[in-house]
Amino acid sequence: MPGPLTVVQHPLLQHKLALMRDVNTGPKEFRELAAEVTLLLAYEAMRDLETEPVTLRTPITEGEFPMLAGKKLAVIAILRAGLVMSDSILRLVPAARVGHVGLYRDPQTLQPVAYYSKLPQDIAERRVFLLDPMLATGGSAVAAIDTLKEAGAHNIKLLSILSVPEGVGRVHGTHPDVEIVTAALDEGLNDHGYIVPGLGDAGDRIYGTK
Repeated sequence: MPGPLTVVQHPLLQHKLALMRDVNTGPKEFRELAAEVTLLLAYEAMRDLETEPVTLRTPITEGEFPMLAGKKLAVIAILRAGLVMSDSILRLVPAARVGHVGLYRDPQTLQPVAYYSKLPQDIAERRVFLLDPMLATGGSAVAAIDTLKEAGAHNIKLLSILSVPEGVGRVHGTHPDVEIVTAALDEGLNDHGYIVPGLGDAGDRIYGTK
């Protein structure tokens, strides 16, 4: 059974995503747009965070107001393109612990190759937000989720700027409990495994490499 999928249709997010797709958008603006889109995705992905009433005094009077209930959060970036997303989310939740999973896609087989993993030691106690700008074949996301679950994580959401049915299907086929929050569900993949219409290689566009 397919897992949960949320495509965030907010007009502001879609506008910024369109600018990211533009081939004429340079690395500096692309990075800024990626950070802003991530903030909007995180807003939706964190909608169900628990709150508790806290007694505070305003300049006028005392009252009870909702604040986060203290549930521990972890932000895990898939290197390298996920870094710009993690930096953005830390502006919202600076107390979150940060982890990194290093994966690259073999250009011939299109399969993920792991080369690094550093996760919070108490990840089993945390709500985990896995960050991968492009959910294409789904191989890297599945490998990263495997790594997270092997470390004890069990409450995982995947935030992706762009997704395609192939990637969503692969993630949910292996990990149906993982919710995917994305800005767009594009048509599919071309013969080289790139998202169509997509926005190109996110890492290259973020860092100005080829």
